[in-house]
Amino acid sequence: MDEEEVVVDDTSTEAPIDEEIVEEVVEEVDPLTEALQRAEAAEKEISYRDAEIQNVRKRLMSEKATAIQYGGMGMARKMLTVLADIDRALAVNEDEGLTLIRTKMWSELSSDGVSKIETKGGKFDPAKMEAITTLPPSDDFPANTVIDELESGYMYKDRVLIPARVVVASEQ
Repeated sequence: MDEEEVVVDDTSTEAPIDEEIVEEVVEEVDPLTEALQRAEAAEKEISYRDAEIQNVRKRLMSEKATAIQYGGMGMARKMLTVLADIDRALAVNEDEGLTLIRTKMWSELSSDGVSKIETKGGKFDPAKMEAITTLPPSDDFPANTVIDELESGYMYKDRVLIPARVVVASEQ
């Protein structure tokens, strides 16, 4: 009998799979270090809160000072409407009693910080004045100059209480 040789071609070589054992390294945190970190974070939080409280205090003090400084604005505005009514009454009929009342009223208002906005012949200021109408400029009144005052305007300390209503020279 002929012996047949059986040749097995073993070209595929299997390499042994190395199983890697992955060990998790658990770091032990020093309790003192952890406590120091928490204390540092708490310290920062406290300083942020303290700064916020200081800012709120400053803002409230500023608002309180402003409220005190401008607290009489509403009453001054109301009294100016009464003063305007007295002026209209005096324009119709000159009365000594009304004149005395008007003088006393204006004296009290001006002592509290009310002042009249000077307009006629001056430069137009849109922050303090309201242009009711415009006229073409002339030699006497160049552009952006107040020609006439229709209604008086008033300031309360450094704020506009009632804007002046004026006629302005304008090229438009």
